[in-house]
Formats: sequence, structure tokens, C-alpha cells
Amino acid sequence: MTKDNDHRPTITDRAADVAVSAPTVVGRGFMTYERYDFAIIRADDETLRQQRDVLRASRVAAVIPIDLERGKIVLIHQFRLPAHLATGRGEMVEIVAGRIDGDETPLAAAARECAEEIGVTPQRLFELYSVLPTPGCTDEYITFFLGFVDSSKVPVRGGLVGETEDTRPFVVSIHDAIAALDGGAIHNGLMVSALQWLALHRDRLQDYYERAVPSPAV
Repeated sequence: MTKDNDHRPTITDRAADVAVSAPTVVGRGFMTYERYDFAIIRADDETLRQQRDVLRASRVAAVIPIDLERGKIVLIHQFRLPAHLATGRGEMVEIVAGRIDGDETPLAAAARECAEEIGVTPQRLFELYSVLPTPGCTDEYITFFLGFVDSSKVPVRGGLVGETEDTRPFVVSIHDAIAALDGGAIHNGLMVSALQWLALHRDRLQDYYERAVPSPAV
């Protein structure tokens, strides 16, 4: 091993030597907004002290709903106020995603969110990967699943009326979805991540189907 290889950085997240204060609640609404003081202990330099605000968004399950037989993917249209404020294009194209409730498992949440948002429960689910989409301001932690569905059963509208949720599912070919990503038409971060994964693995979907587990009852 060369000297350069001996000092090559490890490409992985790791625990930090940090002291974090108890949170101060700045505001409560759909989510809780908290403020923290913390000190990062650095062996080769003086301690770095900072104050940061965190939106406590918690855990999320996201699903890429694939109809393997038809070569289709189920997407949804949904209005997002922050997108409207940022770009004027608040009617976003998205994949299925939603909060994991209480002691609910990510797998159970993935099945439930599909039933709620696109009107069909996956026959099988396969856990893919997890991401922190915006770790600079929120603790939201999203676990992605591949869900195998029958797209012929997708209704015109989805969403829970009691949660004032309005999702409008639609079905397109996997090819067209990836082409939309290549053409710069997709701006939702979860969609970009999901379609990039799909573009890399679309030739192995049958293998994922065979490895997937039956969807929990909703």
C-alpha cells in the first residue's frame, strides 16, 4: 500500500465528538421547530461553538411504485407551498412518501402510504436505502422502498380527506419518467433520487421483485 493510500479519507458518515444542549422550542405547528447550542470538540484546534435551529421532521417512508408487468411507474401530482414560493411551480411531480407513525415500521408505513396516496397497496416491497435530504436544517430521515403494484387499479384521486391531503396519481412508462429527469423537468429531491436509482437498476427489477417481501396488510 502506498503512502497516499494510507492517508486516503474514509468516505463514510461518522459520529462526532459534540456536546449538545437541551432544545428550546421556537415554534410548534405541523412540525416542531427547535433551537440548540452545541460545541464541537476538535483535538487539533479549539472547540467550535454554534447555535442552530432544527425542524423536527422525523422519519419518512418513500416508495417507488413499479408495475413490472407493464413497465410502468405510478407518480403523483401534489401541491407544495414551499415549491410554489421558491419557483412558482408548486404543482410537483412526486413519488409516494409520508411520515412513519409512532411505533410503525418503515415497511408498514410504506404499504400504508401507497394505499393512501395512489389507492393501491403494493404486492411486494423491497427496502433500498435511506437518506437525510436536508441535514443542515431538518432531522428528516427518509427510507426508500421499491413497491410492486398493479397500475391498472390506480384511481384518479388519492389522499386522506381527514388530513386535507390531495394527491392525483398517474401512470407513465419507466422510460418516460427517466427521460423527464434527463430533460430537467423534475425538481423534487425525492423524485430525483428515486429516478436516478431506477435508471441505474431498471434492468434488475425482476431480481428485486424475487427478493422483495409481501406487503403488510393495511
